[in-house]
Amino acid sequence: MCWDGVIGVPHGYNVGMRNILLNTLAVLAAAAILVGTWLVVRTVQESARPVAELSADVSTQIAAILHPTPTIVPDPVTIVREVRSLARLETIQYTVEKVITAESRQGPLGFLFGDRLLFIAHGVVIAGVDLGRLEPEDVWLDAEGRAYLRLPEAEVFVATLDNGKSYVYDRETGLLTQGDISLEAAARQAAEDEIRRAALEDGILEQARLNAESTLYRLLRALGIPDIIFVTEDSAAPVPAMTATP
Repeated sequence: MCWDGVIGVPHGYNVGMRNILLNTLAVLAAAAILVGTWLVVRTVQESARPVAELSADVSTQIAAILHPTPTIVPDPVTIVREVRSLARLETIQYTVEKVITAESRQGPLGFLFGDRLLFIAHGVVIAGVDLGRLEPEDVWLDAEGRAYLRLPEAEVFVATLDNGKSYVYDRETGLLTQGDISLEAAARQAAEDEIRRAALEDGILEQARLNAESTLYRLLRALGIPDIIFVTEDSAAPVPAMTATP
C-alpha cells in the first residue's frame, strides 16, 4: 500500500478528497454564475420597465389626440313642452335593415369636391290601433249580448332608426373638401323614410289590424261577452240597430 508523506495517511485518500473538493468548488462556481446572471437580467428588466411604461403612456396620449373621445355635457335645464295621454294598442313590430347611399357634388370635379357615404341603417317600425279614437257609436251590443266593434284604422306609431346598430360603413371625400356636414343627417332621414315605406309595402297595417282584433277578442271573451264581431265602414254585413254602450 502506498502511503503519503504524512505518517499513516494513504495516498489514494488524499486524491479522493481533492476530487470531492474540486467538484464542490465547481458546483458553487456554477451556482454563483446562475445567481449573477439572474441578478443582471432582473436589473435590466427593472431598468427597462420605466421606459416601457413611458412608451405606453405616450402611445395612449397620441391615440387620444388622433382619436379623441367626444365629451357630452347635457344642459341641466330640461323643458317639457307637452304631456299627452295615449291609448295606443301596439300590435306589431318590424325590424328592418336598409343600405343607403348618399352623395353630393358628384360630377367631373367629384374627385376634388365630392362626398359619398354608405350608410347601414337598422330601424324599427311599430304599428297598431289608437283606441283613443274610438267613439261611443263605434261600440254596441245586440239583444243576445254580442259586441260589435268598429276599430279605427291601423297606423304606424313609430318608424325610427336604432342608433346603436346604424353606422356609416364607408365614406369617400374629394381631395379639396372635408365633406358635407349635413350628408349623414340626410342619409339618416332617407333611411327612416325607406324603413317606413318597406314596412307599409309588406302589409304591416293589415297585420296590425288583425292582431288588434285578436287581442281585443280574447280580452272581451275573458270579460264574459259571448261573441265579438268587428265591423268596418265599408263592411258588407248589415249592422243591427242597437243601442250604443255608455
